[in-house]
Amino acid sequence: MPKTRPRWWQWPTVLSLDATAVVLTWQALVAAQTGEALGGAPRFVLGASVWLAYSADRWIEGWRLMPEQVQTARHAFYQRARWPMAALGVAVFAADVTAAVRGLTSGQFVAGACIVPAVLLYLLSHQLVHRHHPARVPKEVCVALLLAVGIGVFIVPRLPDHQGGRATWPLGAFTLLAFANCALISAWEHGIDTVQGQTSLAHQFRDGHALARAAAVASVIAGAAIFLMAPRFKVTGEATALAGLLLFLIDLNELRLGRKAVRVLADAALLTPLIWLWR
Repeated sequence: MPKTRPRWWQWPTVLSLDATAVVLTWQALVAAQTGEALGGAPRFVLGASVWLAYSADRWIEGWRLMPEQVQTARHAFYQRARWPMAALGVAVFAADVTAAVRGLTSGQFVAGACIVPAVLLYLLSHQLVHRHHPARVPKEVCVALLLAVGIGVFIVPRLPDHQGGRATWPLGAFTLLAFANCALISAWEHGIDTVQGQTSLAHQFRDGHALARAAAVASVIAGAAIFLMAPRFKVTGEATALAGLLLFLIDLNELRLGRKAVRVLADAALLTPLIWLWR
């Protein structure tokens, strides 16, 4: 188990706040690009739900592992603070449900409720039942798709009839970026996953690292294509291309920067929409 206290810049990852920040940023971008005004409830429900899913995943991992197997600060934290985090999770879950019941429209509530079984099925399959199955769908693909659906689920139902396709550009771009992010992390943490008994894209495919790097490059190309082909979504194109480029550069400098730093920087790279949202 890691002996040193996490550095200040590691705490967002340790506390499962990194993915929450990313999805809320992209939810704001998708809403802005589709002309949909988001209220507080959709933002809170998405953020709380993503935090709960990530925390549950790490809680299960911390519960499953022996202390000598733990290789990361985030898993060590959830193992040491298992029951306080469980209590916090119950409180966040109660607040999440309350906000959903009181603040979401009926369409948003039903659409959001439909994602819950998929998230639970993912946790059950990838953490327990099919944990080492060689033919399972890579967790990086599952996470990217679930996050993208979570971002769109409170926006698409509120768009005018036959205009839900407007969200395709930003949601598709985010899905590709999220996959590149998760796939690169799996390559960087290949040795850690081996010790902790976790199956990742890098374990399932011999060329997993090359595939992850290709996804980052594809994100740059996709962003440029969106910028040129869909002027209405040029902000999405710019943010996607920049994030993909940052992921590619971070990967090239992985050995020099170190695993801990690139793990944090990879999530920070997906916050590029903030540049345009803050204008």
